[in-house]
Amino acid sequence: MMVTPAIATPHSLADTLRQRRQRLAEQIDFPVMLWSGQPSARNFPANTYPFRANSHFLYFAGLPLMQAAIHLERGRLTLLMDDTTPESALWHGPSPSREQIAEQIGADAALPFDHLAELAQDAATLMVQDAATAAEQLTLRSTIHPAQDHALAQAIIALRLTHDTAAISTMRQAAAVSVQAHKAGMAATAVGKTEAAVRAAMEAVIMGENMTCAYNSIVTTHGEVLHNEHYGHRLQSGDLLLADVGAESPLGWASDITRTWPVTGEFSATQRAVYDIVLAAHDAAIAAARPGVEYRELHLLACQELAEGLVDLGILKGQPQSLVEQDAHALFFPHGIGHLLGLDVHDMEDLGDLAGYAPDRHRSDRFGLKFLRLDRPLQAGMVVTIEPGFYQVPGILQDPARRSQYQTLVDWERLQQFQDVRGIRIEDDV
Repeated sequence: MMVTPAIATPHSLADTLRQRRQRLAEQIDFPVMLWSGQPSARNFPANTYPFRANSHFLYFAGLPLMQAAIHLERGRLTLLMDDTTPESALWHGPSPSREQIAEQIGADAALPFDHLAELAQDAATLMVQDAATAAEQLTLRSTIHPAQDHALAQAIIALRLTHDTAAISTMRQAAAVSVQAHKAGMAATAVGKTEAAVRAAMEAVIMGENMTCAYNSIVTTHGEVLHNEHYGHRLQSGDLLLADVGAESPLGWASDITRTWPVTGEFSATQRAVYDIVLAAHDAAIAAARPGVEYRELHLLACQELAEGLVDLGILKGQPQSLVEQDAHALFFPHGIGHLLGLDVHDMEDLGDLAGYAPDRHRSDRFGLKFLRLDRPLQAGMVVTIEPGFYQVPGILQDPARRSQYQTLVDWERLQQFQDVRGIRIEDDV
């Protein structure tokens, strides 16, 4: 099978990977097998979606190898993959050998992929996302030990919750490229252009730095659609443009940045007033972020700032603390303050709330808390996003039950004066 060509990496890569797997060995005493995955067909087998290696594999293997696996036991790493065939080299060019890659990542041994069956049978693992590899995982494991798989997930979460210096450095590089992309997007913004044109200018910067997008870009005048991936609207005078665009490094480390700016370069008075409220919530949450602080408290702090600002504007009515306790702010800020960031833009969310929520904590069913993705105390070396927003989502504001519940807490006539504010989000990586 084809493998990804060698990527120039610092000499410390192998040392970093050895340290990571040694830390894993200190937590578990059973063998582990992690698969990289394989590309999924877009419409016919040879036309595939871009390949992205599984993040748990990447954390210990370091390189985005296609159709490979690693066996980990007592700190030792065995790489399992095939050398490229002459047929593959014809289409994709030469690739480094299995032994060369093993040396790059500091593997203790390297075997052809067909040794997978004998090593995978009793090894704990985490499931990958592509269906073909997931089926292979289930087939090759003769005995599945749910308790071991769960223990492995907890051990990897403990490792990946905080980042070593190599990871932090790479995420800083990705974030710096994202900053340049946002500046390019602002420069490309003009009345009459399309959202797609601004998106193209932003993603061109990322591609030009040999990086990819960490997620599907959001570049939209309809910021009230939280994950809008349509880019056909023409930019009009009076529009706000929300751009949520982040670069991912060649080795998989993500960034995630959002800015919102006026198409003409000047906010209206109503847009500026709401923007300043969102910015105040953003700044307050970042200022309060430090080791030991509960991430949930940062969320509630941002909610309090938003509620105070909306009371001052006359949109909400009442005492800000009481409004937050009643989740009235969530009419305009329904999501959480952010999420973990690392090898995934929503780091480790393939493991669900096991990663995002500390032991014995569970999601709230409250309107203002149920979308909180992270409920843990912050630790040194942890990377999170801070991304408060204000949105006028028709599905929320026009819902009869919500209107009835919050009828006396919202000045609906005053809100009508802010119709040129569809959505504002400001997001940074901390």
